[in-house]
Amino acid sequence: MKRFVSTLAISCAVSLLVASGAMAALKAGDKAPDFTAQSSLGGQVSTFSLADALKKGPVVLYFYPAAFTTGCTIEAHLFADAIDRYKALGATVIGVSNDKIDTLNKFSVSECRSKFAVAADTDQKIMKSYDAVMTIKSDYASRTSYVIAPDKSIIYEYSSPSPDKHVENTLQALQQWVKRK
Repeated sequence: MKRFVSTLAISCAVSLLVASGAMAALKAGDKAPDFTAQSSLGGQVSTFSLADALKKGPVVLYFYPAAFTTGCTIEAHLFADAIDRYKALGATVIGVSNDKIDTLNKFSVSECRSKFAVAADTDQKIMKSYDAVMTIKSDYASRTSYVIAPDKSIIYEYSSPSPDKHVENTLQALQQWVKRK
C-alpha cells in the first residue's frame, strides 16, 4: 500500500507538471554540460563520463523521476528493448535520477535488463545543469531526454511526463542526425 501511495503521489506530481507546461531549458544547438557520475550497469558500479562516452559517438541522456515507479519502469523497459537500435546508430544510452547507487544496482539489472547504465545524481548537479528538475517536486528529475552529438552539441530535447515517446523520439532524432552527417 505504501508503494502504491508513493507511486500515486508521483503520478499526481507529474500531472501537475504537465499542467504547468514545464519544458527543458537546453535546446538543440546548446552545448551539453559535461559530467561524471557513479553509475550502474548490470549491477556493477563504475563511473560514467559524458566526455568519454562522446568520444565513441552520440549519447542519449534521459532523466527520470525515480527507480521502480510505474512510469520509470515502463521507460527503462522501452530503452532496454531498443538498445540494439541505439547501438546500430553508434549511440550510448544513460539514464539519470537522484536515486542512490544501491537502488540503481537493482534497477539496472531488473528494469534496465543490464542493457544500459543508470547514474546516481544524489546531489542533483546533473539534473540542475540540464534543467531537468521536476517543478512541483524538486527532489525528483523531470522526465526529459536529450540526444547529444560527439561535439557536445544538443541535437534534440524532449520533455514529457509520459514515458511512451522518449525512445521513439530520440531514435528518430538520431536517425536524422546520422543521415545529415
